[in-house]
Amino acid sequence: QVQLVESGGGLVQPGGSLRLSCAASGSIFSIVAMGWYRQAPGKQRELVARITSNGRTNYADSVKGRFAISRDNAKNTVYLQMNSLKPEDTAVYICNAAGLDGLGSDFNSWGQGTQVTVSS
Repeated sequence: QVQLVESGGGLVQPGGSLRLSCAASGSIFSIVAMGWYRQAPGKQRELVARITSNGRTNYADSVKGRFAISRDNAKNTVYLQMNSLKPEDTAVYICNAAGLDGLGSDFNSWGQGTQVTVSS
């Protein structure tokens, strides 16, 4: 199975920054895309940012200009740089990866999530 391990969450003041990391491991042939989702209490899970293996990115409108997603393909790792954080960014941030495993089967894996709290 493909496992995802996240790090970098925590408590930050409004206007501050955090950098999230997510590393994929296991039997991986290729990763087509990696991304970050978030879920706040009482709200549906939403896509925050996504990046494909060739570098194409997508962002939620609410984070455009503030967040930046990047990827180290050699390390199967994705990063989310979060700047100018707002209280409404408070959520559990969950890493996602999709691709082909070592047997040529599709995989779609999720991490455990890391808490981001933006509060003064």
